[in-house]
Amino acid sequence: MQNLNRPQFGLLDAPNHPESQLVLRVMPMPADANVNGDIFGGWIMAQVDVAGAVLASRVAKGRLATVAVNQFIFKQPVSVGDLLSFYARVERIGRTSITVNVEVYAERNPAAPLVVKVTEASLTYVAIDLRGKPRELSRGE
Repeated sequence: MQNLNRPQFGLLDAPNHPESQLVLRVMPMPADANVNGDIFGGWIMAQVDVAGAVLASRVAKGRLATVAVNQFIFKQPVSVGDLLSFYARVERIGRTSITVNVEVYAERNPAAPLVVKVTEASLTYVAIDLRGKPRELSRGE
């Protein structure tokens, strides 16, 4: 028997990487919507940057700055009231940089919950010192 209180992932919409970590959950509000009623892409991009930075800062163990948005794909619109879950995983660790993949899933329709992938992105962050200059990452992890 199916648990009706638990959202169901579509077969292709479950987080698809075992190293992905849930780093952020947020629900967009009416102030985040455009004139068509969809959530602004820029608002979603900002949340993705925050989510990626959560994981990157754990690796960097200190300050960091976003240096590149390598890829950003909007797969489906996001609506007011969707509960967004942001899953992040480290793609690459360089001498001073960390590249993070972020996947965003929307939990929709509380009456018959469904979870769908709405966005995926790849961002690169650089570890910085107190003066804002790049610093080498510790290899002791």
